[in-house]
Amino acid sequence: MKKGILERLDAGEVVIGDGGYVLQLERRGYVKAGHFTPEAAVEHPEAVRQLHREFMRAGADVLETFTFYSSDDKLELSGNVTNITGEQINEAACKLAREVANEGNALVAGSVSQTPCYLKSRNEEEVKAIFKKQLDFFMKKDVDFMIAEYFAHGEEAVWAVQVLKTSGKPVAATLCISPEGDMNGVSPGDCAVRLVKAGAQIVGVNCHLDPMCCLKTVKLMKKALEDAHLKAHLMIQPLGFHTPECNHRGYISLPEYPFSLESRAMNRWDMQKYAREAYNAGIRYIGGCCGFEPYHIRALAEELAPERGLLPPASQKHGLWGSSLATQTKPWVKARSHVNTGKTFDQHLGDPCALRWQRLKINHGYRKLCLR
Repeated sequence: MKKGILERLDAGEVVIGDGGYVLQLERRGYVKAGHFTPEAAVEHPEAVRQLHREFMRAGADVLETFTFYSSDDKLELSGNVTNITGEQINEAACKLAREVANEGNALVAGSVSQTPCYLKSRNEEEVKAIFKKQLDFFMKKDVDFMIAEYFAHGEEAVWAVQVLKTSGKPVAATLCISPEGDMNGVSPGDCAVRLVKAGAQIVGVNCHLDPMCCLKTVKLMKKALEDAHLKAHLMIQPLGFHTPECNHRGYISLPEYPFSLESRAMNRWDMQKYAREAYNAGIRYIGGCCGFEPYHIRALAEELAPERGLLPPASQKHGLWGSSLATQTKPWVKARSHVNTGKTFDQHLGDPCALRWQRLKINHGYRKLCLR
């Protein structure tokens, strides 16, 4: 029997989440940019299956169903599909995630996300009906736990948690908000308190902003929960891109979104630093969202291997901290085969973030940049 998500977190284990699906699959030619709906689960199951498998091999303990934006109202709004229903997508996505999870020790999380209905009507009954419909699919497929993710409004996330809680399964909830709070001006701390009171056992943030900014937000949540004497596990799944602007609307307001984000991509050393800082902040569910590729997830798993007591299968093809370069015949490459390669990256090559932003300054004519 696999240990459940709460069993693992209650025992103090570090849970590694998976990475981003919609951007990866868009780049690979299986998802259409814009509304980023997940009909690929039905149209191209082999592509979704392979990405699940790559994330798990890299160290992911949880595979989320590829059901982001799969509510019927979102599918209708997108115009991406005409003969594929939300039911078909949810059923196919659950099947794919379970199939791959059963190849290892991973758990399957049924994922629901924000709805167009909320912005259109703010009608609690209508919005909850959408979540209930998705929940019914997940219950038929017996997912291991639920995640309400990518909510810009705490109120809608609370409604989602209230519905998902009726399943009797553990519920996690993550908001795509900055340290400034949600789109209604509710602070991260207040959002976290409301989510826990609604029944969420795991709370945090995902997407929209980079790891360092997301860490600030989760720390605000942690403090508010402590002040309110509420207990919950903390979760973080940020972007795999540098977004030092930390603006309220997140990376979708950047000029590079969504087709030129490669210039902001984080490297594996950035990821190891993020994993360590997240762990030191008391967060035990650590993963990624858009921009996180399998090798990024491997970097998280490798950084936290001492705490987890194991390395992922993908590490068989990767020398820690560049050690695989020790066999290089070129001495200047071989010199990078030691633990300081990544840890002193800034000293060897200059601050990679600063260099990246200098390039952006030239390319886009920016006069002022908010550097970290």
